[in-house]
Amino acid sequence: MIKVYGSSLCPDCINFEYNLKKNQLAYEFIDIHESMKNLKAFLRIRDNQAVFDDAKSKGYVGIPAIVYEDASIELDWEKYLEDQGIAVVSCDQESQEFPASCDISGKGC
Repeated sequence: MIKVYGSSLCPDCINFEYNLKKNQLAYEFIDIHESMKNLKAFLRIRDNQAVFDDAKSKGYVGIPAIVYEDASIELDWEKYLEDQGIAVVSCDQESQEFPASCDISGKGC
């Protein structure tokens, strides 16, 4: 089962979780805004994994972050769904204007 580090405030995380639920895929969602423990767990991973370098250099948080059972990490949630044979659909909030990703400054979240 995958772990997904994300936030209930992040449009990409909301859409990813919507697609996971809709397609009944097993996952554990760890909301980094829910507790300091969750945020620290995410930062330990983010600060020590090269997969986050591009996101950090552009000022992005790096969520949703998909952590596989073998500890490998994927940041492209749409690719993850496509690899599962699932077409990405927008969640029920599609009437709202969400940006493509959350920037570390909080703009667009």
